[in-house]
Amino acid sequence: MNNDLIAKAAIDQRLAGLITPVIEDLGFELVRVRLMSGKATTLQIMAERPEGGIEVDQCAAISTAVSATLDVEDPIVDEYTLEVSSPGIDRPLTRLKDFATFEGYEAKIETTELIDGRRRFKGQLAGVEGNDVLINIEEGTVGLNFDWLSDAKLILTDELINEMLRQRKNAGAINEDDFDEIQTDEAPLSEEK
Repeated sequence: MNNDLIAKAAIDQRLAGLITPVIEDLGFELVRVRLMSGKATTLQIMAERPEGGIEVDQCAAISTAVSATLDVEDPIVDEYTLEVSSPGIDRPLTRLKDFATFEGYEAKIETTELIDGRRRFKGQLAGVEGNDVLINIEEGTVGLNFDWLSDAKLILTDELINEMLRQRKNAGAINEDDFDEIQTDEAPLSEEK
């Protein structure tokens, strides 16, 4: 059920198993889960609506529901901070459908095994064919089996930012009426005397 892109480490996969039903019951999809240990332990969850996008109050609702489940199951030994967020614009691509959705945009993909002497591929996503992710690189179009991927994310470009803004506007997430007109002061800043 869980691939390595959504949940890498064994603990992440266990957490994904606990979290996924909770998130799906609320009408969202799990994009990625990572338990990150440094000075403090953070459980990072990325989620979104099936059609894409998520708002701050929806992240809060997921956080509340997930916290309740994790309090009961208690899978994390240390004290931790729970972070629920959207995947962001230069988002990780963790599901086969993500590669179809973002066809035409630039991405970086890493594979577990060497393929033609390399593990890193950077180029324009060219859709999905069966279980293969297609990417246009300098040498041409390469098909990478989805199961070979260890990491994949979109690259931040102007085209991508514009598309995300357009989608948010169409979804009603951005209301231009909420922005004040920018006032410009026509007088020169300093006048010579």
